[in-house]
Amino acid sequence: MKALIIPKVTFTCITLVACNTNAPKQPNIILINIDDLGWTDLSFKGSTYYETPNVDRLKNSGVYFSQAYTGASNSMPSRACLMTGQYTPRHGIYTVPPADRGKARDRKLMPCAIKEELDTQIQTLPLILKNAGYQTCHIGKWHIGKDPHWYGIDVNIAGCQYGQPPSYFAPYKNPNLPDGPEGEYLPERLAKEVIKYLKEVDKNRPFFLNYATYLVHTPLQPKPELEEKYRNKPSTDAHNNPKYAAMVEAMDNSIGQLLGALDDLGLTKNTLIIFTSDNGGVYNISKQWPLRAGKGSFYEGGIRVPMIFSWAGTIEGGRELSQAVSQIDFLPTILDITGIKKPEGHILDGISLLPFLKNPTHQTPRTLFWHFPAYLEGGNSETTDPIFRSRPVSVVRHGDWKLIENFETGIFELYNVVNDISEKNDLIDVETKKASEMKALLKKLQNETNAPIPDQLNPEYVNI
Repeated sequence: MKALIIPKVTFTCITLVACNTNAPKQPNIILINIDDLGWTDLSFKGSTYYETPNVDRLKNSGVYFSQAYTGASNSMPSRACLMTGQYTPRHGIYTVPPADRGKARDRKLMPCAIKEELDTQIQTLPLILKNAGYQTCHIGKWHIGKDPHWYGIDVNIAGCQYGQPPSYFAPYKNPNLPDGPEGEYLPERLAKEVIKYLKEVDKNRPFFLNYATYLVHTPLQPKPELEEKYRNKPSTDAHNNPKYAAMVEAMDNSIGQLLGALDDLGLTKNTLIIFTSDNGGVYNISKQWPLRAGKGSFYEGGIRVPMIFSWAGTIEGGRELSQAVSQIDFLPTILDITGIKKPEGHILDGISLLPFLKNPTHQTPRTLFWHFPAYLEGGNSETTDPIFRSRPVSVVRHGDWKLIENFETGIFELYNVVNDISEKNDLIDVETKKASEMKALLKKLQNETNAPIPDQLNPEYVNI
């Protein structure tokens, strides 16, 4: 791959709380992308079962966005959206392949063609930062291509095409992670790799660290002593899986080690930390109530996730914002903060979140778009049907409203996701004017992004 070389730019210090003129001109950036962590799976969200004091600390030191979304409802397309700042039709990754998941007899339509890895010609967040002088490192899950080096990563530890680890205990069977002693625990090993990188990185140049821990994805393999702790702890109807709870605590412990290392190395005040999850929680492991459904669905439980921005001494901490935002906003926000220019010809669907970080009263009606011309099996009582988590759909949110187009049936659903966070009241036949406006907006976005519409009937479909 021939990387696009972008000239270095002069960074203008942006005052959020106070500008530290003694710090390097551009901040270090650490992006923490947890795998399958649901919107409610944190202590500060009110969970009495899960324990996350270190993520709580991060939230209290920064800005928490309570209406934050992913670009897709499962891992691979979500990570592609995050890394490119683009909606799925721009990069062509719609789901974890194959697109025709589930039984053929249950699929009314033929899914559209999908890409199985991110095109290396598309500009990514680490590549853009690398070309502007940043050191780049990836530790953990990559999933959007076989080799993170193709996308601007200098140092890769454990990143490959895997969507989940073959094992959380050594031997790991990971081509980009040498095995430790038999029985070594992957989260602890990756935390050590993070600390090692922070100690050895050139402190005279800014760095970007993509810490995409494999936690808390299946297989559910916690350390036995932590699992036992949660077997003996009172649970709730929504949160009651001791294996998962132990892995949430392991995730939180790794965040604590990262924050401690930044403090010890004097890096905290010049490091922007972004914390999020790649999609909603797995429904049969952890319910996201009051949100509907979970991972793989385009109801709120599948696409609404935790999101925290923390930058000690620069971003005023302890704030919670209800502005609708998305992970496609990460790239334009980082470009805005660092002063790096957008590569010529690269389309950004996201916006900079800097105005919201600077001014807690800043609000803007937001339009967000999801497109899924495929099938994802594993439905439940809160998805469209018990067979599929999602059938082919297209979705738009604008302001407080969310419209879902179901391609198999032609049926639309309309929800006010502010007044009805659980999406229980379909208002498509009540708010007819709003429905017409939202349909026109969705069609406009489909056209602008050249979104493929599945319309070919599946000859193997059996209508029961």
